[in-house]
Amino acid sequence: MKRGIATFTLDYGKCPPWLFERMVKLGREVTRIIVEDFGSDEFIARLGDPVWFQSLGTVLAFDWNASGLTTILTAALKESIRGHERDLGVFICGGKGKTSRKTPDEIMRWGEWLSLPEGQASNLVHNSKMSAKVDSALVQDGFDIYHHAFMFSRRGAWTVVQQGMNTQKGRARRYHWSSQKITDLIVEPHSGISSQPTGEAHVTLNMTDKNIDKNRALAVELIDAGFPAVMKEIEILRRHSSALGKMLAVKNERQQELVFLDLPGREFRTHPVVKEDFAKSRYLDKVLGALTEIKPKSYKDLVAVRGVGPKTVRALALVGEVIYGAPASYEDPARYSFAHGGKDATPYPVDRRTYDKTIETFKHVVGRTKLDLSEKKKIVARLEQAR
Repeated sequence: MKRGIATFTLDYGKCPPWLFERMVKLGREVTRIIVEDFGSDEFIARLGDPVWFQSLGTVLAFDWNASGLTTILTAALKESIRGHERDLGVFICGGKGKTSRKTPDEIMRWGEWLSLPEGQASNLVHNSKMSAKVDSALVQDGFDIYHHAFMFSRRGAWTVVQQGMNTQKGRARRYHWSSQKITDLIVEPHSGISSQPTGEAHVTLNMTDKNIDKNRALAVELIDAGFPAVMKEIEILRRHSSALGKMLAVKNERQQELVFLDLPGREFRTHPVVKEDFAKSRYLDKVLGALTEIKPKSYKDLVAVRGVGPKTVRALALVGEVIYGAPASYEDPARYSFAHGGKDATPYPVDRRTYDKTIETFKHVVGRTKLDLSEKKKIVARLEQAR
């Protein structure tokens, strides 16, 4: 997985109509050329690369380091191919806010119009919903998802670009998924995560970490044991959730011993799985009850159940960690910066090879457009500045 951090500040203004119209016009030209030269599957795959996506935004003249690049670029691309989707073999669904909730219907509508094989459109809808669920419930990093775009080709290649916001910090985080990179929808599925670091004040719960299979498996086992059994464990947490300090002690009633959750250097109240202090929650009880009736066979099936959200995931993660000793993960999946790296590797090296290859690709594409020479030179200059 490619991980990266870029400085994405939240934008509160609107894109000027003249700029959006220009982005649509140029986006249509760029998309056509890329599909002609590399194919629709490759175009979809490249949208799943955060560096390539950022560079495309630069080509279309939007601010390269602002959160609005994600939402406006996606909207401009969607508008630019409107009416040409079948010819290009490229389809873009969803978008910002309420538009994101229309994604499943848009996918199914395209599936009908394209006469896709039985089950293919439904599978694309499933992948769309799972990506949204993962980035809101399994990666609890303090960013609330407000933008979800699902792009796919006629042959079934797909990419997700979604974005979350942290209003307190005034930052945004972008999550990329690519069907060419994914082997498991819930285990490190991202092709890239671009973000500003959350800082020490926030603790991330990352249930997509490949090293916590035991914790995920325990969640399924707990649900399979039935409602009385899982609620017995939840009640243990509720009785002890008022513990103070950096260490939580919970009595394991089966083994008659204390299990400790140590969070060195952090206040216990910041621990993501106890942010509600596990006070009585009828909704949590209702969701757990529904799960025990469904009895999902895997953690992926558990997460896919309607109603399962961050609170349910946190509750089961804490039961597995504190009572059964199966650690969850608190490692932020966005680890280093591709925007602030230096040639001397301070604070970390820039992936020069990726950047140079991306820029050369766009130079080729720009050279094939019908723009005048002066405009082409301006675009190339912007690409060099964003390197």
